[in-house]
Amino acid sequence: MSRRRPRPAWQVADFFALEREAEVYLAAVDACLAMPAVARRLGVRPQATAENARAAMLTEANVERAVAPCQATQERFRSLLKRSERQRQRLDYLHDRMHPLTALFCGITVLALLVVAFSSWPIALAAALAPLLTAAAIWRHQVWRMHVLLNLREWALRPRVALLDRRTAWAAAAWSRDLQGNGVRPLTDRVVEALLGEDHDSLLLADNFHGLRSPRNPQYVVESLAARSLTRKIAQLESGGTIAVSGSRGAGKSTLLETCAGEAGFAVVVQAPATYSPYDFLLSLYVRTCESYLVHMGHVPPAFLRLSPLRRAARQLLPALRKGLTALAFGLAAGSLVILGLAAAVRSFTAQQWPTVRARAVDLWHEAVAVVLDIWKGERIGAAVLVVAAGVLLWSLRRWKRWRAIREGARVVLVVAGVGLIVATFFSLLGDDDLRTLVGEAIGKTDGKADGEGFFLLFVSLAGLFNLLIEQPWEIRGRILLTQRWRRRVGWVLFLIGLVLLFTLPLTQALVADPENPLRLTVALTGLMLVKMVTWSPVSPIPPLVTTCRDELYRLQTVQTASSAVTAGPPQLLTAQTTSLSTLPPNFPELVTDFRALLTEIAAEQHRREQRVVIAIDEVDRLGSDTAALAFLGEIKAILGVPHVHYLISVAEDVGASFVRRGLPHRGVTDSSLDDIVHVPPCTLEESKEILERRASGLSEPYKALTHALSGGVPRDLIRYGLRLDEIEAKTRFVELTDIAEQLILEELSDTLAGFRTLLGKQRWTERTGTILVAFRNAMDHLRPTCSCGSTELRWALEHVAFHDLRGHLSEEAAAEVSDEARELLDEASAYALFSLTLLDIFGRGDFARRRDEAAARGPAGALELLGRARQELEVSPYSARHLIGSIRTAWRLQEGPAANPLAAIPLPRGTECPRHPRVPA
Repeated sequence: MSRRRPRPAWQVADFFALEREAEVYLAAVDACLAMPAVARRLGVRPQATAENARAAMLTEANVERAVAPCQATQERFRSLLKRSERQRQRLDYLHDRMHPLTALFCGITVLALLVVAFSSWPIALAAALAPLLTAAAIWRHQVWRMHVLLNLREWALRPRVALLDRRTAWAAAAWSRDLQGNGVRPLTDRVVEALLGEDHDSLLLADNFHGLRSPRNPQYVVESLAARSLTRKIAQLESGGTIAVSGSRGAGKSTLLETCAGEAGFAVVVQAPATYSPYDFLLSLYVRTCESYLVHMGHVPPAFLRLSPLRRAARQLLPALRKGLTALAFGLAAGSLVILGLAAAVRSFTAQQWPTVRARAVDLWHEAVAVVLDIWKGERIGAAVLVVAAGVLLWSLRRWKRWRAIREGARVVLVVAGVGLIVATFFSLLGDDDLRTLVGEAIGKTDGKADGEGFFLLFVSLAGLFNLLIEQPWEIRGRILLTQRWRRRVGWVLFLIGLVLLFTLPLTQALVADPENPLRLTVALTGLMLVKMVTWSPVSPIPPLVTTCRDELYRLQTVQTASSAVTAGPPQLLTAQTTSLSTLPPNFPELVTDFRALLTEIAAEQHRREQRVVIAIDEVDRLGSDTAALAFLGEIKAILGVPHVHYLISVAEDVGASFVRRGLPHRGVTDSSLDDIVHVPPCTLEESKEILERRASGLSEPYKALTHALSGGVPRDLIRYGLRLDEIEAKTRFVELTDIAEQLILEELSDTLAGFRTLLGKQRWTERTGTILVAFRNAMDHLRPTCSCGSTELRWALEHVAFHDLRGHLSEEAAAEVSDEARELLDEASAYALFSLTLLDIFGRGDFARRRDEAAARGPAGALELLGRARQELEVSPYSARHLIGSIRTAWRLQEGPAANPLAAIPLPRGTECPRHPRVPA
């Protein structure tokens, strides 16, 4: 009975034909396990280790899943690998030490080729016989023939083997990339998730928190519904208008304004002062607009510093002087070289043609002078009449509309003349008989060999020039052979080598050494100068609006004084009169008029360029109250309504509500100041997930839901709580949801209760009602000193505050002594404690995924979205918030009342450290 050959250790079923295939697969697995997103999850739990993940990836089922999407690249790699192995075996078979006769035969062959390349044909024919005679002598001896043939076959096979090895390596790299992208990488995530357990989403394993650490970075901004609504409203108001952006603090109004300002052609973003006067605010906005426009147009705003006149003059003259000296230095050097090269040709041409030209010019001058003298003496009456008629005609043509067309025609004629001179220079080479004779003699001396060499060197130069012009790397099948930097270097080397060697050929030397070439260069340069002279235009002058903005900055930020003195009278009695003029700051109406005029000109210029002008006024909600904000809008209403200017003003929700009530029994300032309003609501759960995914990629869903619930969907608080997650993980090394949620919720609750206790401390209390403050202090003592893990006392304390009943804890007489304001604060604190207790019950317990699905199946009240709405409702009313929280607790099957006796006092906090979670200082 035949015995089966044992399977190699590297073989997994029949997926790998050769050992190197298994090595590539294992390398791909190790690379995927070493990726930060995967390596961060390994070792978090006991069973989720790199060894276990690697072993799972080597099972037959997983290897089949990983290799299946990459069969095409695997087959190509396997085919090349088998061919490479066969060629490598053949090379090993042919391997033999080099025989001396092999070296002799190769040396004679190389020498013969050199002689053939650089000798006449009789010597070349004789040299070609030497390798043939040597080969015949070796062939007659059987041993010599065997060794030489083995050496030659081995040498011929080595380049093929090297090329095949290189192709195999490329195919292995392609298969490895395919595995990591389509096969092993997705499977690795599933394997690691399986090792982590069903609740792997409860681990805090975000890729990074960079976006949370840069809240104002534009690359992390996520487009919201409010942003799209604002874009539509701006597009609808084509001729400009005023749009208010309302919302709660931290809702993203400033980010929205900055984003819209960044998309505009010209934008100014200013902050509304907390305390202001209309004049100072408009003056600041005026100055900011002028400075922004100067920067937008590429100019530097003037700096009003106390400098000496010499330093001010140096600041103005040094840049122009530096630029002029640079141009002068290069111009003198270039002009000297051109004059040196063309001096002889110009002197020769002048010596030949100047006497004839000078004689003709002198004759024309004498004739013109004679005609002018005859007209002056009155001897040519007809000519005098023609001169007078010409003068009158010339005066009448001073406003002729066709002068511009004539000037343009003259420019075209000069350009055509310059181009004609340049083209004529090259055509003169073809018609030069002496040059053709020289070229023929140069070609004849080389026996026709220079043609091929010249074309080859010309091709090398053109190839180098092509590499200089193309700004792309060399790629073959996606593999970069030469980067752009090295490609430019290779291009310069090829271009210079080809050009230098091209000038060593007799044909090139004959073309360059023609005696008339300097004259041709002179004509070509003259044509080029004609073209440049006509097409040259001076540096564009400073735009009028730039000058206006600079003048306005001087007028608004400086006081200008001018003095003049006049002295009159005889030396014995002198009288003097002095006049002094100084500028006055503009008053408010004048400032409004000038600002609107300047902004109108800027907007008209941008409108012609199909650009938009945006003036964004932020932080109006910092003014303290809706009355102050409405008063601010009423004061700045005079500058609104500029054509093609969009004003974006961030306001509080109260001001937005005032605009929404327009047309009802009362009219407010918003009715006449604003054209439209965009409300920025808190984010929904999906929008919060999108923000956190952009700013903290890899953060799992439970943590996104937790931060959304604590922040109520307010982006600023959402980012703050996201950073708190990173902070807690860094200082405690917790990664489980139950630990991190407990830590975060209790820290937030401790800070909130401390704030409520401070506010309650400002109320009037008696001996009978002071127990309420004692209860708050005891509850805070449970939150501060030790870990809350497994603390029944903390649970009782939270329930005591969350289900607080004033009449149940105090007698009727004592409860009547509590003020209405204190009662309202107690109800708000109790509602927030109930909200925190609900979050602890939802996120602070294990098996979150199962409980979440069960709660969602019970109805809408079990959705995680409602946790954020409950946090928003706390800002409206504690009573409506408590009702919503009660429905959430019912959907999640949480107790609806305290587990302990609500009338019992809060027990003392645990005095020992938690055995599982050591105390962590805040």
